[in-house]
Amino acid sequence: MNTFLRRAVALAFCSFFLMTVSAQEVKIGVVNLERVLRDAPAAKVAQENLIKEFAKRDKELVALRSEIRTLAANFEKDSPTLPESERLVRQRQLIEQDRELQRKNREFQDDLNARRAEETQRIIDLASKAVREIAAAEKYDIIFQDIVYVNPKLNMTDKVIKALNVPAGK
Repeated sequence: MNTFLRRAVALAFCSFFLMTVSAQEVKIGVVNLERVLRDAPAAKVAQENLIKEFAKRDKELVALRSEIRTLAANFEKDSPTLPESERLVRQRQLIEQDRELQRKNREFQDDLNARRAEETQRIIDLASKAVREIAAAEKYDIIFQDIVYVNPKLNMTDKVIKALNVPAGK
């Protein structure tokens, strides 16, 4: 019964909408959010800032990875001639260093992903605000986001990208 009720309400809404559409012209727009997130200047700046923000930690991880590889290569080379006790100690040290590297790498990825998500949400919020402003200024009735196909004359993605390029307050 619940599904039937939902379908009936959806059908009634669509019928009402179609009657309204036939009575007046509806202005429709479409925004490709993926393209906004890729091409908008604010998105590009956010990506550059993330790279700068995480560059030092990335460089440290690369150096640590290289150091562990060197130590592992030295261990492999020296292993046959080392006394058993020293071989075991160095082997444990390598295992601990590798665990530490993996832990730092996970933390790095988690932090990077969290910051990327924050920046993405910030750009989405800015884009949503720009869409609302454009819709109000140009009297759009409906704006869809990310559909399979759109006639280029309905695509307003470039307007949104351009609006994101304008400094706030203008």
